[in-house]
Amino acid sequence: MKRFQHFLVVFALMILAISLASASDPSPLQDFCVALNDTKHAVFVNGKLCKDPKLATADDFFFSGLDNPGNTSNAVGSRVTPVNVDQIPGLNTLGISLVRIDYAPYGGLNPPHTHPRATEILVVTQGTLYVGFVTSNPDNRLFTKVLKAGDVFVFPVGLIHFQFNVGKTNAVAFAGLSSQNPGVIGIANAVFGSAPAINPDVLAKAFKLDRKMVEYLQTQF
Repeated sequence: MKRFQHFLVVFALMILAISLASASDPSPLQDFCVALNDTKHAVFVNGKLCKDPKLATADDFFFSGLDNPGNTSNAVGSRVTPVNVDQIPGLNTLGISLVRIDYAPYGGLNPPHTHPRATEILVVTQGTLYVGFVTSNPDNRLFTKVLKAGDVFVFPVGLIHFQFNVGKTNAVAFAGLSSQNPGVIGIANAVFGSAPAINPDVLAKAFKLDRKMVEYLQTQF
């Protein structure tokens, strides 16, 4: 009887371990799953609407244009050119994407933001960038580095991070992200530019600002 009870305990622990190990997105069970918007030539694979693999072409896995500089004539002086599942349907279910980031001379900024679904690895190909990320509470520890062409830096998933051009020339970086759709939450945009607006009293107390200053900031986003 004791052996049987011991077996049941071990079996239950094994089931629990397996369930915990499986508590993530499943790996693809096919070579690829080209995303498709219409249903005329589609099948469901791994719960996703996909193009019939027999109808897939090389263009489903192709994007052209990352050699073209992005227009940095905007308020923050930077431009992000994404290459995710929206640009390459063949990225669907593969868990990876790419961006090119252009920065205007001194002051070009990719403002503090997070990617809720991806870790980012960034390589500088031109210019000099001051980059960094901040850890979660309670430490809120800042990790920073000045990067030059050929340098690489990693931003862990979900953490607030930024890049700032400290050079006198244009800067360019490319970044890989561990999701086909990493998502972006701009900190300032989300807090001061939400729709509808957050009650100014909330932000005034949270940021230790005057209410009028909060109201002004809300008009800027």
